[in-house]
Amino acid sequence: MSWEKEIEELRNREALAEQMGGEEKVARQHARGKLDARQRLTKLLDENSFREIGKIAGRGSYDENGDLTGFSASNFIFGRGMIDVQPVVASADDFTVRGGAADAAVHRKFVQAEQMAHELRLPLIRMIDGTGGGGSVKMLEDMGFTYVPYVPGWEHVIKNLETVPVVSLALGPTAGLGAARVVASHYSVMVRGLSQLFSAGPAVAAFLGEELTKEELGGSQIHARNGVVDEEAESEEEAFALCKQFLSYLPSSRFSRAARKQIADPVSRREESLIDTVPKDPRQAYNMRRVLNSVFDRGSVFEMGRRWGRASITAFARLDGWPVAVLANDPTYLGGSWTAKTSEKVERFVKLAELFNLPVVNLVDNPGFMIGLEAERDGLIRYGVQAMNAVYKASVPWATVITRKAYGIAGSAMSDHTRFQYRFAWPSGDWGSLPLDGGIEVAYKSELEKAEDPASALETIRTRLNKVRSPFRSAEHYSIEDIIDPRETRPLLCEFATHAQRMLEGR
Repeated sequence: MSWEKEIEELRNREALAEQMGGEEKVARQHARGKLDARQRLTKLLDENSFREIGKIAGRGSYDENGDLTGFSASNFIFGRGMIDVQPVVASADDFTVRGGAADAAVHRKFVQAEQMAHELRLPLIRMIDGTGGGGSVKMLEDMGFTYVPYVPGWEHVIKNLETVPVVSLALGPTAGLGAARVVASHYSVMVRGLSQLFSAGPAVAAFLGEELTKEELGGSQIHARNGVVDEEAESEEEAFALCKQFLSYLPSSRFSRAARKQIADPVSRREESLIDTVPKDPRQAYNMRRVLNSVFDRGSVFEMGRRWGRASITAFARLDGWPVAVLANDPTYLGGSWTAKTSEKVERFVKLAELFNLPVVNLVDNPGFMIGLEAERDGLIRYGVQAMNAVYKASVPWATVITRKAYGIAGSAMSDHTRFQYRFAWPSGDWGSLPLDGGIEVAYKSELEKAEDPASALETIRTRLNKVRSPFRSAEHYSIEDIIDPRETRPLLCEFATHAQRMLEGR
C-alpha cells in the first residue's frame, strides 16, 4: 500500500506555507521596498543550500469532515544553510503574517533555532522584521487574560552569545522582543530608511507627549551612532554582504579557530608611505585607516562600528591570510582620546576577540582619556577602567604597535604589561604619565618667573625636555622593547600572526 496520498498532502501543505501571508500581504511587503522572508533567505545563503525545518508548522482550518480548508503559516522561518560553503543556522521573520506578532508565532521554532545553533556549534543569523514574536493587544483580548511576561528560550540566546557567532539584521520596524533579539548579537546591522528599532513604537511614545515618526524615534541614524547596532547598510543586499564578511573572519564556534585564506600579498611588502605618515608636529592628525590598509593584507580590513565610539577603530583583518582583530586610535577624532562610548566599544570588541580566539593587533596613538565636564558626566573613568580590565583579562595572543602617543591610564591600557610584550614602537613614539605640552609652564613656573626673557627660557626648557622624551632614551632603559622603521611593520606583524597560531593550539 502506497503513501503517495500522504506525500501529496505534504506537498500541498508546503505550497501553502510558501504563500506566507498571502498574495496581497506579500505584495504590500514588496511595495514597501522590502524583500519577503523567503527571498531574504535565498539571497543570503549559497544557492540551493537552505534546508528548512518546521516548514508546515502553523494553523490549519478544517471542515466538518476534518479536511484541511486553509492554512496560516508560522511567521518565523528557519533552517540550515551554507554561506561560502560553511554551514550556518539562518532564520527570517515573516512580516506578512500578522506583522511578526506572537499570536502568529510557533514559539517552539524560535527556541529550536537557537538550540540548533548552540548544540551543533554553528553561526546563527537572525533576519528580524517586526516584533519578533512579541505580544500584541489583540492577542490579549483573544486570550481573555494577561500574563506575567517572560521570554521563551532566552536562556539559549545567552548560551549562543557565549558559544557561536551571532548576527542580527534588522530589516524592518523592530520593537520589543524583536529589538532585544537584534542587540543580543555579536554583530548587528540596520538598513537606512527601511528599518527602525525601539523599545516601544511611536504610538506608545505618544502617550509621553512625544509625537515622532518611526524613523525619528528609532532610525539607523540614531542607533548606528550610539552603539545599539554596529552598522548601517544602504540596502538589504548590502546588509547580507556585511553579514558574510563578518562571519568570514570568525570560527564556527569558540571551540575552533578561524580559517586562513590564501591572499596574494607578500609578507615582505614594505610600504614606503609609512616613513612619513606620522607628522613631526604632534598636534597634526593623520589617517590611521591608511596605516591599516598599508600594514594588513590588501583588501582585508573590515571595520566594525565605524559610526560610534569614533576615537577607536575596531576591525578585522588578515596577516599572511590569518584573521586578526584590530584596535587602533583615530587621531582625526578628538585626537584619539578615549570617551565613555569609545571605552565601551573597546571593551566589547576585546571580549569578542577573546571569545572567538582571534589574536589582537593594537595600533596605539592614545593621548589619554578625554577631559572636561561632559566626560565626567558620562562616567568616563568607569567605562575606561572596564575597557582596561577587558584588555588585562584577554589571554589571546596580543601585539602592540605604538605609532605615536601613549599617555596616562588610557595609554597604559594598550596591553597587559604582566605578559610578554610583543611590542614595537615607531620613532614617532611619545609617551608618559601625562603630556609634557601644557604642563611645562606649571612645572617650571618659578624658573620662568625669574627669567629675563620668559619666552626664550620656555623654549630652552622645551628643547631640553624634548631630548629626554626621545623614544631612544626609553629603549636605552628597556622601557620599550623595540623601535622599528615603520616600513618593517607588516613583515613583523605577519611573523606575529604565524606565532599566534601556535599559541592558540589547544584553546
